[in-house]
Amino acid sequence: MDTDPPSGGAERAAPDKGAAPHGSEPGGGAEPTAGGADRLSTGIDGLDTVLDGGFLAGYHYLVRGSPGAGKTVLGWHFLVAEGGADALYVAFEERPEKIRRNAASLGIDLDAVTILDLSPESRLFAAGEGYDVFTTAAVEHESLTDRVRGRIDAEEPRRVLLDPVTQLRYLSPDEYQFRRELLSLMGLLTDRGSTVLFTSQACSETPDDDLQFLGDGVIELCRRGGGRLLRVPKFRGSETAAGGHTVTVGRGGMTVYPRVVAERERRPFTRRLASSGVPELDELLHGGVERETTTLLSGPTGVGKTTVGSLFLKEAASRGHHSILYLLEEKRGTFVERCRSINVPVAEMIDRGSLDVVDVTPAVMTVGEFLGRVQAGLTDDTQFVMIDGIQGFAKLANGSADLEELSALTSLLTARGVTVVLTDEMPNVVGEFRPTKSGETAIADNIVLMRYVEFGGEIHRAIGVLKKRTSDFERRLRQFEITEYGVSVGDPLEGLSGVLTGDPRWVGTDPEREEVL
Repeated sequence: MDTDPPSGGAERAAPDKGAAPHGSEPGGGAEPTAGGADRLSTGIDGLDTVLDGGFLAGYHYLVRGSPGAGKTVLGWHFLVAEGGADALYVAFEERPEKIRRNAASLGIDLDAVTILDLSPESRLFAAGEGYDVFTTAAVEHESLTDRVRGRIDAEEPRRVLLDPVTQLRYLSPDEYQFRRELLSLMGLLTDRGSTVLFTSQACSETPDDDLQFLGDGVIELCRRGGGRLLRVPKFRGSETAAGGHTVTVGRGGMTVYPRVVAERERRPFTRRLASSGVPELDELLHGGVERETTTLLSGPTGVGKTTVGSLFLKEAASRGHHSILYLLEEKRGTFVERCRSINVPVAEMIDRGSLDVVDVTPAVMTVGEFLGRVQAGLTDDTQFVMIDGIQGFAKLANGSADLEELSALTSLLTARGVTVVLTDEMPNVVGEFRPTKSGETAIADNIVLMRYVEFGGEIHRAIGVLKKRTSDFERRLRQFEITEYGVSVGDPLEGLSGVLTGDPRWVGTDPEREEVL
């Protein structure tokens, strides 16, 4: 049971009970940077990556955001990154027993951390005394700085969390006194060599713009869509990863997924072709798709986009290469059965280990989690990654309308030698021609379009190539079929006009060609 000693309520459990949380490395202390300053791990691997190694030792950082964004959880990770024996938690809002219980619910053990209880519920005030933190020298209570100074002298903490300092604003006689006392406290901690995190809850009534000037760095946490994002608008003395980074909080605590940044090509591009296994389709592509490029398969529902994409995975498997398929719109079981019915041996490919099929439920996964999963799934032998389909990617929590993250991912994959296949579902079966649904043409090096055409009262499929950056391609459309024996692609559709709109008209000179459809 936690006890509250007088005058501030500092309490501590045995230091040998500390445990590093998920995403941290026990004993991962300060590391010297190129500039000579030491680094302290944040306790979260992904955040260390964003901060180019962690916090600079002896600096103080503001962690700001709305209630529930994860500020305190981030602070917990920081405190126990080296076990917790070197850490001091100054709690202005909650009692130690509640703090430890909440942290334990996420798998974070704060037993080794000293907690200085300055909350309104502290036993110091239970006897009927007023809660006046900012007192003058004439008042017999200790000032805030005196209370913290005493604990710092006793503990000599390397890591300090002040949570939340905005609570003190409500207790201060005025803004001047608030800033004066806080600056005094920050100066004290800096002089003692402590690395400090202090949290704030900004709102329209009590903005925290002034606090941002007090810190050497600012970590912002916010909610977007169904998830959380982390940004670092200020970080003195070091570079940081720009943009918003996805954050999740669950069992194990906080996980940060650094924003994917496109890599530059590591070697000159060499034209190597990947076959579909269907000679007529390869002819359309002048031999196949180039390796280490991105191919977009575009068409309405049911036209065969996923099936055509699986042909490239099948051919890669026949050559002993590894592929990964991410299903964002279909379940693994139905995909495997559908492929079996058209003679594509997906089940056997999975059993041999040449293909991984991963179900993704957009409603319960963020963009950062998905991007991290794709990168983690790569092996040295991974030759193909297929994402089926783009519309599901846009539904991921934290997703952006312009699919910027997807573009960065495809660039990163191709730079690592992976060939990427994407599918994009068009909303209209027939009608006005559009190459893609949301204008994702810039992402793709190759665009293969598939359309339904109605002719003579029957529905047929047509396939063609709209774009190929690295070589020429056949500019004629071909009819194709999906049967129990697989995919077959026919001769070019000559003498027809209006195929892309779904309203073909015979314009040729040989009426017998009409019988082709």
